[in-house]
Amino acid sequence: MPKNLTVVVYKPNPQSTDEYLVYVDPVQYRKWKDGGQSIPLVDVIDSWSIYHTGQGTQGLQKQPSNQQLDTIFGTHKDTDVVEYILKNGKPQHGDLGSNIHINHNKGVSLNPTRGGVDSRGKGSSGI
Repeated sequence: MPKNLTVVVYKPNPQSTDEYLVYVDPVQYRKWKDGGQSIPLVDVIDSWSIYHTGQGTQGLQKQPSNQQLDTIFGTHKDTDVVEYILKNGKPQHGDLGSNIHINHNKGVSLNPTRGGVDSRGKGSSGI
């Protein structure tokens, strides 16, 4: 059975495709959001990583730079940024099946079998 997945998505500008994401435990997030903010953030979030995508939630998700975080959130301190996303973002629910691949060094790919684009502009599944 696939793992139940909830991602909290913060979109700083409704006209932009930029989104900042945090993966959470849906039960703990609901408790935290409903006033149980004494629950430690480490119990609420699924992995202590913040992701950014400029292509909407269906695009490649990478970890943002400190400069990006400073520009959007006024800080790059991960605890403050995660808390801001949890408070101001919108949860999206789904199942974690075989269509998603998390590589903490490179980001999140929704279809790793298609490959990525290298610096020469060819996909790893290309010619």
